[in-house]
Amino acid sequence: MKIVLAIDGSTCSDAAVDEVARRCWPADSQVRIISVIEPPAPLTSGPWTYANAYEEQEALERAQAEETLAAAATKLRAGKMSSTLNISTEVMVGSPKRVIVEEAEKWGADLIVVGSHGYRSWERMLLGSVSQAVALHAECSVEIVRSR
Repeated sequence: MKIVLAIDGSTCSDAAVDEVARRCWPADSQVRIISVIEPPAPLTSGPWTYANAYEEQEALERAQAEETLAAAATKLRAGKMSSTLNISTEVMVGSPKRVIVEEAEKWGADLIVVGSHGYRSWERMLLGSVSQAVALHAECSVEIVRSR
């Protein structure tokens, strides 16, 4: 079984990691843990911005994502069925809503596991929901894990 576990370091994505770690998976299952960072986009330009500001911001976000991925991989390796899982990690850049679906499709995933931020209708309308977009557009099964 091929599982894409998309995380962002939030409490909800930690719950998704816990859910994958506690389950029994078929032998030789593959878990691809990804974290998608959005490239910083300038809202305005002017003399107060400097050339490397966006590169520095992206490097900081990438380093945080790599730490999050390493912690998730460690948790899965310590999980119930760690010996049956082939685990890989990758930081990706782009729109999380699009990249998660595209990566699952390209890799041939059987399941995508994401955390739900649990936004209510008004917040979801304003902020958008990555988990909702993934569930609507993915060609494979999607599991949305809620945090208590």
